[in-house]
Amino acid sequence: MIVYVKTQGAKIVKEGKHLLVKKGDGVYNTLFTYKLEQMVLFGNIEITHGALCQLMRNGVDTVFLSQHGRYLGRLTPLESKNVFLRKRQYLMLADPAFGLRFARCVVAGKLANMATVLMRIKRSRNAPETYARAKKIKDIMDMLDHAESIDSLRGYEGKGSALYFEVFRYGFVEDFGFSKRVRRPPTDPVNSVLSLLYTLLMNRVYAAVRIAGLDPYPGFLHTLDYGRYSLVLDLMEEFRTIVADTLVFSLFNLKILKADDFYSAVPVSSLENCESPTPDVSKDPIGLIAMDETMACNFDLPEQRMDEEPASSDQITGKYPVMLKAEAFKRVIDAFEKKLTTEFFYAPAERQITYGEALIHQAGHYRKVLEGEVDMYQPVLLK
Repeated sequence: MIVYVKTQGAKIVKEGKHLLVKKGDGVYNTLFTYKLEQMVLFGNIEITHGALCQLMRNGVDTVFLSQHGRYLGRLTPLESKNVFLRKRQYLMLADPAFGLRFARCVVAGKLANMATVLMRIKRSRNAPETYARAKKIKDIMDMLDHAESIDSLRGYEGKGSALYFEVFRYGFVEDFGFSKRVRRPPTDPVNSVLSLLYTLLMNRVYAAVRIAGLDPYPGFLHTLDYGRYSLVLDLMEEFRTIVADTLVFSLFNLKILKADDFYSAVPVSSLENCESPTPDVSKDPIGLIAMDETMACNFDLPEQRMDEEPASSDQITGKYPVMLKAEAFKRVIDAFEKKLTTEFFYAPAERQITYGEALIHQAGHYRKVLEGEVDMYQPVLLK
């Protein structure tokens, strides 16, 4: 179970074998630590010493974010005792052929998923511009086999991402002021939600990496740097489009997020209010892992990204920055968790699994590649 604590001024205390989330004299929730996989805390949340010890004893990955979702740090379970696996991870850093093969698979998976989303937008939104970009992305994919270095693959990934975000706005029913991917700070509602979702996704991938007994630092596509979870970021790439990007379309197009859900000194794009019940984001056709042709018409992270640049003055579409209000923040988190419970057919396991389970399976799959049980890393692909 994943728990998000967002009530500012709340205090987490130990009571017996469980935890209480309190504010003043009131008890907001009772948490049974044996059920917890991860706890994510936003902003001004106090934890007593006894509660911290309880979390550590039960191996609960505890993540600390700012009130608006910026990653601060985490309290992690004990390191994996498999020192030979970690030794293998670091030895493979000195194997350029292995790193190139793995990075090529990661980039190929990410580009393929971006092209698929653009083709869905073309069919669903009658946006021919997205078809042209999807074709160019597929042309870039043809070049990956000829890349002789990871630096070349990073260049191809960057070009593909630039093409993708050039037409990303066509996936929305209305114009929300998005012109390109801007992270620090997010200058429009779409970028604001993307940054939050990428942070939430990164934390879930981190947990999956630790479940697989892997060290989160030694990766390949993302360069090694002090404090950078390079492996987590590598394994996250294929899921950015599948989970976060498609969810952004659902949140805005189904009007789960509206204009007054964001605050800024400059008014953001006008969104119509919707009084109907909150739609089910898992039913949005753009976000499904596989889509029949009959459905086509029905329709801040602590790392340096390869496809993002600081905002220039002509790119700023709202106040610096644009942020979500508390209630909208909760809706985004609820939708994110709903998205991760969506099932699809996972070929390696030959059965239906959820996106959340796929994160864990893919970390385990990478471990098999690392240990030589499997020859090639196979990313999860939208169909």
